[in-house]
Amino acid sequence: MKNKSFKKIKFWIFDLDNTLYPKSANLFSEIEKKMTTYVMKQLNVDFEKANFLREYYWKNYGTTLSGMMKEHNIDPEPFLYEVHDIPLESLTIDYLLVAEINKLTGTKIVYTNGSKFHANRVLNARGLSKCFQKIYGIEDANFIPKPHESAYKTIIKLANINPDYSIMFEDEPKNLEVPHKMGMQTVLITDDTNSDSRHHSTNNLTYFLSKLNESLNDN
Repeated sequence: MKNKSFKKIKFWIFDLDNTLYPKSANLFSEIEKKMTTYVMKQLNVDFEKANFLREYYWKNYGTTLSGMMKEHNIDPEPFLYEVHDIPLESLTIDYLLVAEINKLTGTKIVYTNGSKFHANRVLNARGLSKCFQKIYGIEDANFIPKPHESAYKTIIKLANINPDYSIMFEDEPKNLEVPHKMGMQTVLITDDTNSDSRHHSTNNLTYFLSKLNESLNDN
């Protein structure tokens, strides 16, 4: 952990997918399958074309949903419900993570490019539902995804966040660019040992928070 003080932090902002649960849970593969199926039905294309478009929209617009809205004017609400209605048997309650998040003082927030529906289901499966005061999905950012600056500004205004007193936890490096520029401390959840030097990094959120809490309790 880098030698930076966390004592001034008042806003703890957590991404959801592959951040508040391990990547090994592999939820995103289920979501991607649902997205591809949705694109097939909406655009009347075969699997190969739909899978290509799903990834193309994600790379160029930030989310598959944004691409579908921009290029095909789809209704986002049915899309969000259908693609996030997935089995969650791979998730388990993480009592240690619950305990470490509960030790943090200040406002604890979940902000995801997924839906609020998805966030609430995942948090419940992880035993984290009571850990957070505020939960924001992409619908709260007017369906504009991270990493667009306007999306962060919308959530910052909604949650009354002061970036100078905030820290954000994310598994996507591109989604930490704007928070870092805004003055937030940033934590990249990654297995990559050559991570961006601008951010704290960890491959174990629970361990990182335990060390962070220890540092906060040092006199």
